[in-house]
Amino acid sequence: MALLLPEALYGQRPSLLARDLELELDPWQAEALNDRHGRTLLNCARQSGKSTVMALKATWYALFQPGSLSLVCAPTQDQSDELLAVIHRLYRTLGKPVALTAENVRSLRLLSGSRIVSLPGDARPADHVRGFSNVNLMCIDEAARTSDELVEAVRPMLAVSGGQIVASSTPAGKRGWWYQAWMDASQDWRRVEVPATACSRIPAAFLERERRELGERHFNAEYCCSFEENETALFPESVLEQLADPEVQDWSGWLHADDLDKGAVGSGSFAHR
Repeated sequence: MALLLPEALYGQRPSLLARDLELELDPWQAEALNDRHGRTLLNCARQSGKSTVMALKATWYALFQPGSLSLVCAPTQDQSDELLAVIHRLYRTLGKPVALTAENVRSLRLLSGSRIVSLPGDARPADHVRGFSNVNLMCIDEAARTSDELVEAVRPMLAVSGGQIVASSTPAGKRGWWYQAWMDASQDWRRVEVPATACSRIPAAFLERERRELGERHFNAEYCCSFEENETALFPESVLEQLADPEVQDWSGWLHADDLDKGAVGSGSFAHR
């Protein structure tokens, strides 16, 4: 397959690549692909197509932004490599419209000078991912499960280039950098929320079965873009927030020793007495 339209059109509308690939995009996917906002959070249900958006965007940068550098990362190296594998498939399906200079499981390099590289999100320490600069696109998959340290290490890579960062995920509780970025309105992010009900590819009967079998908390997190309390946490998030409140001075009545035996802590029954 070759590109079917004049090159200039793809430069204006990256979503046109999906047409050549015979992919039918949801409206939100096309909008996210064409969006040029520097910082985007995609809070999406499982199997809604968020990884497809990032793979298409990275492919577009490589093909139509000569000399560009795109980085993809996820919580583990295997997950990062899987996203890059999707990019490889898109590139080959398009007929390799720009010649290769190198290709392997962790990078794609084109004759135009464009590169796509997968990073190990589980690098310890996170300093091991440093070394890249002038990054044009940073894709973070399963962002709610990537460490704060990783994000702190990669963000400066966009400082000079003014590149885009796209972070997609389903929620993973009320914790971490991605949760804070989503909730803190003072942070300059474009926020896109896509519940499973907005994805025509997910049957309603499947969702109803998942709701019955998973229970409301897990279902809401996986399919409804909801940040749920961590059921294994010793203290509910609402209590931790009050612990950080400087106006609360007296905690003597908040916890009784017998609460630990009764399992009250972390169960939602924690209350001032």
